[in-house]
Amino acid sequence: QSPYGAPQLDVPVRLNTNENPYPLPEALVDRIAERVREAARGLNRYPDRNAVELRTELARYLTRTAGHAVGTANVWAANGSNEVLQQLLQTFGGPGRTAIGFEPSYSMHALISRGTGTGWISGPRNDDFTIDVEAARAAIAEHRPEVVFITSPNNPTGTAVDAETVLALYDAAQAARPSIVVVDEAYGEFSHHPSLLPLIEGRRNLVLSRTMSKAFGAAGLRLGYLAADPAVVDAVQLVRLPYHLSSVTQATALAALEHTDTLLGYVAQLKSERDRLVAELRATGYEVTESDANFVQFGRFDDSHAVWQQILDRGVLV
Repeated sequence: QSPYGAPQLDVPVRLNTNENPYPLPEALVDRIAERVREAARGLNRYPDRNAVELRTELARYLTRTAGHAVGTANVWAANGSNEVLQQLLQTFGGPGRTAIGFEPSYSMHALISRGTGTGWISGPRNDDFTIDVEAARAAIAEHRPEVVFITSPNNPTGTAVDAETVLALYDAAQAARPSIVVVDEAYGEFSHHPSLLPLIEGRRNLVLSRTMSKAFGAAGLRLGYLAADPAVVDAVQLVRLPYHLSSVTQATALAALEHTDTLLGYVAQLKSERDRLVAELRATGYEVTESDANFVQFGRFDDSHAVWQQILDRGVLV
């Protein structure tokens, strides 16, 4: 086995980890400096271990942008969505338990599962990278996993999952166990489709995971969050480390949330450029997967590694 290790090379164009290419606006940089300076005066004290102010502002952001009202009690935050996923697996997975995902998908789902002692089951996808609903339901019924991962938009394909598919797999998971179903919306703000957040209403075992790394252009911040029934949030708090979110992290995230409109303006530009790239690649004759993320999957190539190397030789890391 090997740890997660996407290449970090000094090249003119880095696309391989799907980072937001726009630097933070100067007004936000200044506000972060102000917020962090305020927080620095209290660094002799531990931070708010429950991050109440931050969770409240994240709830307001979701309510405004994702089509469903949530409150502080519905939201939890951690150091990147990877820690959110780790805490969920520490809570609901572990030795003697299993998780299922539908691959190819986000590789960290399997890695974090194994790292928490949770058995990993690789579920099927169709040739067009959509989820084979009937095969997925059958796999859930057979394996009865404690955790089900659904990634929408999916990484690395960029494809979105519709609400009907999520509900079908959620119902299958509840009939089998019942199981926690995690919808990973790391790229949700880039989608042509509405957020799946409204689906958590009345579904105690449905969790939506988000991040500030992509749409907020804050990959270096390491701030992820989830929205779910308050009982899920309460359960996750049983495994989180004390004071896991630093005062500096909380202050920086709060500053970013004050500039949501500007940052979402950058998202709109990226969506437009993505759609333009899709059209141009198709016009060139490539097979291009419909993308709801901030990246595009295209091909196919007889020797994909050779193509990767030739692109890298031109200063572009994919």
